[in-house]
Amino acid sequence: MKILVMGLPGSGKTTLAQQLQKKLKCVWFNEDEIRHHVSRDLTDLAKDQVEQATRLGRLCDIVLRTNRYTIADGVCPTAEARQAFKPTFIIWMATVKDSDYQGFESPDYVHLNIDSWNYDINDIVKIIRQYAEHT
Repeated sequence: MKILVMGLPGSGKTTLAQQLQKKLKCVWFNEDEIRHHVSRDLTDLAKDQVEQATRLGRLCDIVLRTNRYTIADGVCPTAEARQAFKPTFIIWMATVKDSDYQGFESPDYVHLNIDSWNYDINDIVKIIRQYAEHT
């Protein structure tokens, strides 16, 4: 399963992804690290955001060959970028209500919406595993 934890800067994406990685014992890719180490040739322009999502998604696809869960966290600001990533399961961190981030499009559909910092990581893991069993 390829999980995308997405949301605005400061929404807790990385914190949640880190917690999920430990609980699910899976491979986790952080968008900021990938941008810094793998995608240094890209900028923040819209066309490059799609390429960044494509690269991040491809890294996850390679790990999926080992039949393990993968998690990526990132802003993934547009529907086109999310489509390029091709997630199996989307977690939307809706904890930030106001932001200066330009060009962000709220997602039309997510599998799990987290709108509070008071989430239970075990409940989230249970939801992910249940979803995986039924797909």
